[in-house]
Amino acid sequence: MRKGIEKIDIQSLDLKDQVVGINRVTKVVKGGKNMSFAALVVVGDGAGHVGYGSGKAREVPSAIKKGIEAAKKNVIRVHITKEGLTIPHTVTGRFGSGSVLLKPASAGTGVIAGGAVRAVISAVGIHNVLTKSLGSSTAHNVVKATIDALQQLKDPQMVARLRGRDVSEFMMPAKVKSKGKVETAPAVTTTLDASSMKPTASTAPTMVSTTSAPPEAV
Repeated sequence: MRKGIEKIDIQSLDLKDQVVGINRVTKVVKGGKNMSFAALVVVGDGAGHVGYGSGKAREVPSAIKKGIEAAKKNVIRVHITKEGLTIPHTVTGRFGSGSVLLKPASAGTGVIAGGAVRAVISAVGIHNVLTKSLGSSTAHNVVKATIDALQQLKDPQMVARLRGRDVSEFMMPAKVKSKGKVETAPAVTTTLDASSMKPTASTAPTMVSTTSAPPEAV
């Protein structure tokens, strides 16, 4: 985590945890080998708060519990657009040899991400975003690079003011897909014949009943 990050009161947040990965760790000692498990956990409230942490223990549940406690201590606030529609601008996060690119997307696109990136994005509460992971594919590096990218996001009001644009322009419009034309059935119109004064139907489709009549009672 970067220095100078504001502290969040996690008691007022409804944080949900998600396990990104569990690895088995072996430590060679004088008497032999000690087996333990390391868990990488991400927590978030789905409303702009996210954190990550790792825990190590000899049992998986204990490792996950330690990871959750560590993640709650690293919760940060992320600037996203209204109702988590998307992010205000493109940003790239880096950690170690890995980097993650986050790009705004229009409504209906969804979260185009996989693995550890999707876990972090879902925990934050972003519903539409395009991502690309470059370099190292290690879960720890990818998670930390994604968090680094989210920390670089600026407030939409500030971005609009710096660019001299209206903040509503950052609210991506809904995506409209028109791959084919929708064919509608011809409307049935009824006209009156002047000579016979009987209604006649034009372009009326013939209705064929596929249900059989009930048998007559004997």
